[in-house]
Order: sequence, then C-alpha cells, then structure tokens
Amino acid sequence: MMSEIPIKLDKINKKDIDREILRAGIIAELDAINLYEQMAALATDKKIKVILLDIANEEKTHVGEFQRLLLNRDEEQVREMEKGKNEVKEEVGE
Repeated sequence: MMSEIPIKLDKINKKDIDREILRAGIIAELDAINLYEQMAALATDKKIKVILLDIANEEKTHVGEFQRLLLNRDEEQVREMEKGKNEVKEEVGE
C-alpha cells in the first residue's frame, strides 16, 4: 500500500543526499495524503471523517514545505517543472 523510497539513501553521493531526502519526504507525505483521504471516504463517523481530512490537509502543507526546500536546492527541478507547466498549457490550455 505504501510506496517505497525508490533509492537507497545510504548509497547516495553526499552532494545529492539532501535533495534525495526531500524527495523521499514528498513521497511519504503523498502516501499519507492518499491514506487519510481513502480512510475518510470509508469512515462512517462524520467526526472521524473531519479529522482525517484535516490531517490530510496538514500533509499537503508538508508537501509544500518539502517542495519549496527542494526547489531552492535543485535548479534542474525548477526548469523541468516549468517545462511541465508549459506542456500542460500547450496541450490542454490550463
């Protein structure tokens, strides 16, 4: 159910480790968001549903924190994200 970190962090070059840790953090937070939203969809108790969705939203904030740190440290990631935005605009107009 939960993702595995796609690389062995202990095998990463020291100059790349911080960026890879941030990416692993993003993966973990996205997994948590999916888990909490899926559980909220199944919950029959409205109060539990509210709490699960609130926690999912907090995890979304964490994604943003990790992403900001990553973008501050990886110029290639910034360029590729910009390319992705442009491709979506060209292909579907958004």
